[in-house]
Amino acid sequence: MSDVLSPATERSTSRPDTVPSFAVISGGQVEQALGGHEKEIVELVEATYRLHGAGYSVNPPSYFLRFPDRPTARIIALPASIGGSVHVDGLKWISSFPANVSAGLPRASAVLILNDHDTGYPFACLESSIISATRTAASAALAADWLSRTRTRPTRVGFFGTGLIARYIHTFLAGTGWTFDTVGVYDVSAESTAGFSGYLRQTGSTAEVAVHRSPEDLIRSSDLVVFATIAGEPHVTDPSWFDHHPLVLHISLRDLAPEILLDSANIVDDVEHCLKADTSPHLAEQRTGKRDFLDGTLDDVMSGRVTVPADRTVIFSPFGLGVLDLAVGKYVYDETARAGDLRLIDDFFHDLRRYG
Repeated sequence: MSDVLSPATERSTSRPDTVPSFAVISGGQVEQALGGHEKEIVELVEATYRLHGAGYSVNPPSYFLRFPDRPTARIIALPASIGGSVHVDGLKWISSFPANVSAGLPRASAVLILNDHDTGYPFACLESSIISATRTAASAALAADWLSRTRTRPTRVGFFGTGLIARYIHTFLAGTGWTFDTVGVYDVSAESTAGFSGYLRQTGSTAEVAVHRSPEDLIRSSDLVVFATIAGEPHVTDPSWFDHHPLVLHISLRDLAPEILLDSANIVDDVEHCLKADTSPHLAEQRTGKRDFLDGTLDDVMSGRVTVPADRTVIFSPFGLGVLDLAVGKYVYDETARAGDLRLIDDFFHDLRRYG
């Protein structure tokens, strides 16, 4: 559609007669705005998925900047526009440098730029690694809820990969009412396993924390499996590990061999986005030459167009949509402005007179 905005959000023909403001919002401010609001953020992410499904968004392909001298590293640009009550455009610029971990730095760093809908002027730059992790975790918690409504609600969760994203997903599951009898943990890094296990024990949960020695043990003992790794290609290849038909949150997108997806029900966030960049769904499409192994999107499930089977493994593979970053980022901006804590950069936009 040529104009993705609803009638209530049509473009204004007026132009501001004041100098546009520009704010910088730090990671500490982002965390303060989001902390403890898991239910509210999940509801925001659900509303954003519904807007996207209804066509009130622009979400072009992500753009990958790769480096011949640093083959494991990348920086990704996610431009997007969302209508509805969010009504904002913008760009997330997020890097993934796995070598950072050995130096004591997080793997990912990011900024988010928000642009005014009417003028196009950027009005805020936000630290966005927390926003990115938050929208990812909120999406995972939302999917876990909707995809378990036609089956027995999982009581044994297993985390395959125990970094920051796993921690955020656990926080969002707990913050939206999930309780578990056991929390399984597996990671190729003993240090990460120990750190995540320590975090779990500090949450006050009564769940048993079970550290697994092998991927197979973790998967077979979990009815909700969360993949949150940095894998670049499939490393889980045996469909028999999923014979108990768990619900799988395939957040890291490249862990599962095509055979496993072809033996399962598959839900994605956006079909076109997921079938590219050698994700597991993309590899399955290349293997079969078809897309019929995809059952639909999470919006299809929420809208009742797709029914999730209770007797098959169900895999949610979200590519990660820029519109989610915009929605969460605008929420942070609004909360920070409401608290009177915006840090405005005076004279950021300087020469605004057409003829000097």
